Amino acid sequence: MPQYRKDGVTRRLCASVHLDDEFAFEADRDLTGDRLNAIGLTLGVNFVALARHARVAVRRREALDRQLAWLGAALPFALMVGLGGLVGGNGSVAQVGLYGPLGILAASWWLVHRAQSRARAAAQEVLRASEKAEKLAPPVEPAAEDWLNEHAFKRANVLPYADAAALTNPFVGSGSKIKEVVWQPIDVSKPAEAPGGGTLPMIPFDAVDLHTYVARHMESISGLEGLRVKNRLYVIGSAAFMLDELVPDRTRRPRAQIPKQLVQAGLHRPGAGMRTHLCLERVGDGGRLIVSLYLRAILNQPSLTWEVAAYAIPPLGGRFHRVDRLPVAPFDRWWSLVAHATTHTWPELSGALRRIRTRGRRRRTEARFLRKVRRDIADQHVIYDYGAPDSLRERHADWDAAGYAERIDSQDFLFRLQQGVLTATEKFLHDHNVDTSSFDKAQQVISNQTYNIENVSNSNLGNQGQINNNGPQGSGPQGQPGGGTPPARP
Repeated sequence: MPQYRKDGVTRRLCASVHLDDEFAFEADRDLTGDRLNAIGLTLGVNFVALARHARVAVRRREALDRQLAWLGAALPFALMVGLGGLVGGNGSVAQVGLYGPLGILAASWWLVHRAQSRARAAAQEVLRASEKAEKLAPPVEPAAEDWLNEHAFKRANVLPYADAAALTNPFVGSGSKIKEVVWQPIDVSKPAEAPGGGTLPMIPFDAVDLHTYVARHMESISGLEGLRVKNRLYVIGSAAFMLDELVPDRTRRPRAQIPKQLVQAGLHRPGAGMRTHLCLERVGDGGRLIVSLYLRAILNQPSLTWEVAAYAIPPLGGRFHRVDRLPVAPFDRWWSLVAHATTHTWPELSGALRRIRTRGRRRRTEARFLRKVRRDIADQHVIYDYGAPDSLRERHADWDAAGYAERIDSQDFLFRLQQGVLTATEKFLHDHNVDTSSFDKAQQVISNQTYNIENVSNSNLGNQGQINNNGPQGSGPQGQPGGGTPPARP
């Protein structure tokens, strides 16, 4: 049977930057712009490919605006020349004044037509080509590409999260909360009985050993092929500077990789706003839907328990399906481009200078802000929030685009993950000669827990995609839950 492409979401996002100027500038600014805070998890998106295509789209848009701005500036001059020729009775000058504006409009029409034609061709190519998406656009700056490569899922083992998220959860950008729970405690202090009587010698273990075992065996136990498993240290944004390996330069953005010893330390003895979680991520067919399970083994003798948080991200919203509706038949494509250029020439021409000024003003504002923050950090030792507030993938997801298949797959993934954790835990305890009678009782309670995706996609979502299953959250100043003003951020 035909299958979705594994990089389908990446290709759709790359195609959309060519057709959606607002999204192109957003992606270019977020992925390659100057910044101090971390970026959210990739969650199945190839950031390098998206950054390359966004840069191509941004440069095409800026070049078009510059060309139209020059033509727009020449238009009043041509009209004045024509008016002067009419008043002075100079027929040849009047003809120049008549045909000059028409020539400017014709040139503008051709520029708009050409830019739209190139944008559509690039969007359709990246969506349908067999070549990898990142190969269809030139690289961006080497430093930016290195930073984005560092954030690839297999490499990133730390994520600073925005201070505001500490009031809800540290798993920023993971989508809608399905469940947060601490499982029934398990007594791990009793040794297992020996076959011939007596007890077996218990093999000592710690939380790192348990995380490692679950990480190694979860894919085979759960039956979820392609399951992504990673121990990751979550650090509250304003505390990130305390880890020199995470923020070696306080005036630069944090890294996405730190020594694994620090990740393990966040499990043995959690620090100030620093905890290590075992992250299980299952990407659905074509990347349309993502289910994540975050685990943390809490081992305080004589008991063991699991902290469990489940999240889901639905498919992309409707704005990312415009490329599917582009005409491809020769005449239909020609007519569509003609109609687009005809209806958009004057708005594009008249607004070109305004768009250039708006973008320039925004860049100067952001640059001034970053200069001030860096100066305050260096001179005043201001504590800055380096945390990521969300992820690009989550930001553009839409539960209205999730159909029956996505909801069923989500529940299947979550149940398999839950059962896989239980099975792996039981096998781990058996291997370490721990009596599992307490585990058997806890498993009966845990196995009755459900994951209701239907509620997520219907009426229980708040403004930020969070399920309101605990009643309304209080809000304080600046629109932050619980009040308070977060540290400055761009």
